[in-house]
Amino acid sequence: MLDMDDKIKIFKALGNETRFKIFKNIFTGGYACSIDDTKPNDDIIAQATCVTSIASEFDFALPTISRHLKELRDAKIIIMKKNKNKIYIEPNIETMKEIAECFGTLIGNFDQGVVYQFDNTK
Repeated sequence: MLDMDDKIKIFKALGNETRFKIFKNIFTGGYACSIDDTKPNDDIIAQATCVTSIASEFDFALPTISRHLKELRDAKIIIMKKNKNKIYIEPNIETMKEIAECFGTLIGNFDQGVVYQFDNTK
């Protein structure tokens, strides 16, 4: 379960335009690679991408893309796994579902007129 610090880290990571575009491309790109451990390593399917595929979409050097990916990984919104000489990346669906549930709860509470008191000491 994500705590408040985890959620803040996610929004900070996605608050950077380049990281948001990278994440969007990972999430919606349909690249032809996978890190699904239930499949043999040579059975590559669409759901993941590799760092070089991401870098080819942007006008940045590989180390810059790697730093952005590290921020996304630290925010737990992508999963990275090394397979042979490539690093594969896919969205962390569980984290994204949990963030979506948070928004659903906020909207539901708003619709019901629930008012929160903020504690600024935490």
